[in-house]
Amino acid sequence: MSDAATPAISCRHLWQVFGPNAKAELVSALAAHGRDGNAAAAELRAKGLIPAVQDVSFDVRPGELFVIMGLSGSGKSTLVRCLSRLLDVTAGDVRIQGEDIATASKARLIELRRKKLGMVFQHFGLFPHMSVLDNVAYPLRVQGIGRAQRQAKAREVIELVGLGGRESAFPRNLSGGQRQRVGIARSLVGDCEVWFLDEPFSALDPLIRRQLQDEFLQIRAKLNTTIVFITHDIAEALKLADRIAIMRDGKVIQIGTPSQIVLNPVDDYVREFARDVAKGRHARVDSVMKPAHGTLAEGPSLREGMTLDAALAACVAAQAPVAVRDGAGAVVGQIDPADLVSALHVEET
Repeated sequence: MSDAATPAISCRHLWQVFGPNAKAELVSALAAHGRDGNAAAAELRAKGLIPAVQDVSFDVRPGELFVIMGLSGSGKSTLVRCLSRLLDVTAGDVRIQGEDIATASKARLIELRRKKLGMVFQHFGLFPHMSVLDNVAYPLRVQGIGRAQRQAKAREVIELVGLGGRESAFPRNLSGGQRQRVGIARSLVGDCEVWFLDEPFSALDPLIRRQLQDEFLQIRAKLNTTIVFITHDIAEALKLADRIAIMRDGKVIQIGTPSQIVLNPVDDYVREFARDVAKGRHARVDSVMKPAHGTLAEGPSLREGMTLDAALAACVAAQAPVAVRDGAGAVVGQIDPADLVSALHVEET
């Protein structure tokens, strides 16, 4: 377990290039272009290689829910496979809780996946001949944990994901949403510290998907787990994320909180993602508040985590700046009602 100062996940100058002699070609391209990633990637493409992940660097904080999103082909799934070492990276540094996994031995990787890393993918990968209980308990069986102990732990996690009473059912007897819950439970049974989820809900019907998103947030609230979640759905990203990384053509274009992505997109690509998003439902008060100064008038006060819609409703009649308070009731800033209106303004297109 790492200390709070150590990133749960850290990657630096990460590249994943597909094609013949990829590593040598990348080294040559970077040397030729003074480590200019865009120029190096262009040279690689001209030679018929595919730079699926290009010079990516970021940290994920312990306990953070970090969403990576982008269109199909943007590199998001390749990136998460590099972070989890399902793919050997072409170049760059990947560390999990300070440990360099890019150079970890096969034996160490097996140990990490058994005891520290959980993974869930779009396709559930359940064993059709095993019951729900045995599917969930399987990772503990691989670790050599006794039957009674592993089944007791599996029952706890099955209850956590809302499948209590279905322990004896087989995958063929379950709905798509229930099978996905089994996959989530199986990835959690080993008390993983870092959890990778690659579009886990994208194959589900919209109603079931929204229900699982809500349940996922409830599960997350009970865990002390760092989560990397892949999606192509901006609404899902905004609903779940602490921070979002948006990818295009193998590059990370912007990293920010949901409020920052919605209110301050860095370019037209990100702006297009957020174009149809209801800003007031996703942007938070702390994204537009200013430092408190002077004596604030008596009247309504806001919480820093409120949505802009809720804040505007609370202070619609105010003619002066309104106090913003933290969870303990202390004033942490102020908002002028006019700033809320400005932040929610949508330009005509």
